[in-house]
Amino acid sequence: MKQKGRVLVVEDDAAILEAIQLMISDRYTLLTATNGEEAVRMYKMFKPEVVLMDIAMPVMDGVEATKEIKKIDPNARIIGITAYAKRRGQELLDAGALEIIEKPFTRKKLLETIEKYMSSDKA
Repeated sequence: MKQKGRVLVVEDDAAILEAIQLMISDRYTLLTATNGEEAVRMYKMFKPEVVLMDIAMPVMDGVEATKEIKKIDPNARIIGITAYAKRRGQELLDAGALEIIEKPFTRKKLLETIEKYMSSDKA
């Protein structure tokens, strides 16, 4: 079996974090962060293949964290996950996210999106 890719899940809501873990932990190695600052630190340490980034978080929001991660690694594959897609999704895309998944989402949608970037060499 090939090694599972690493996904950094950045989410300050424990219930959503747990839901995402249940949805994808059988396929990927999960790393978690509860704010943008932690996300940047985790990215530097582990260089995950894909980052799932919430927007509204304490300390540093997802837009700032995305910009910081992109400075470290211009090829970082960041997927926004937000309930505020209509209002703030574009901000995240402008910061460097590849696409936005709107909450609530299905396991199928989440896995398809991660897989698209996990297996691609493009970013």
